[in-house]
Amino acid sequence: MARETAVYTHGHHESVLRSHRWRTAENSAAYLVPELAAGQELLDVGCGPGTITADLAALVAPGTVTAVDASADVLAAARATAADAGLENVRFAVADVHGLDFADDSFDVVHAHQVLQHVGDPVQALREMRRVCRPGGIVAVRDADYGGFSWYPQPPALDEWLDLYRRVARANGGEPDAGRRLLSWAREAGFAEVTPSASTWFYASAGERAWWSGLWADRTLAPAYADRVEATGEGTREQLARIADAWRAWGESPDACFVCTHVELRCRV
Repeated sequence: MARETAVYTHGHHESVLRSHRWRTAENSAAYLVPELAAGQELLDVGCGPGTITADLAALVAPGTVTAVDASADVLAAARATAADAGLENVRFAVADVHGLDFADDSFDVVHAHQVLQHVGDPVQALREMRRVCRPGGIVAVRDADYGGFSWYPQPPALDEWLDLYRRVARANGGEPDAGRRLLSWAREAGFAEVTPSASTWFYASAGERAWWSGLWADRTLAPAYADRVEATGEGTREQLARIADAWRAWGESPDACFVCTHVELRCRV
């Protein structure tokens, strides 16, 4: 599959949005927060249901946040999130990060969380984010690295889950191990001043285990993902059912914990 035609492997099933709505600036963009100031103009690329967006908007007010996503449907959820928070400094638009419909030097900060792993051409996406960011501004990106995930206990079916997801994501034109590649992509996109860092999500309490395992069990069986598994020829629905059962069983273990590794960059324009 050509990289410019990458498919969003997860889809927008309720179980996917359930995990996205958990995200905040504190747990998903802490590396960026010290760079934010009142009055800045910020572009949030791939905003999803808008929970991070809402936090960023509160931090830069009275500056404006422009939140964009490739999905018009998910933007409706983001609008609702902003309205529920009483925010009036957020505007929304459907956009393709490979060709943003904004003039050069339009924003002080350009932010993208868990986006580059899903796009067809991450270097071109970074070039576009750099183009629309003002001199002296920051392009901030954070992506997971699935190859860096770790968990315990380690049932074979969860190794199977990871291997299958990585193969399907790549067949769809994405790169699930994006985190380790961010720095090289940023250099190729023309950034010279880059501050890299890493952080994790960690799930270990009973509530966290139940939430994390339950949403992955549901995501594994969600029609968008299951259909793509079959379409790519990488797996079967019977295999997905076995993996979903393993997720639920894993979440019931009092010893279970899961670490999600992320790499993040602050790129000065």
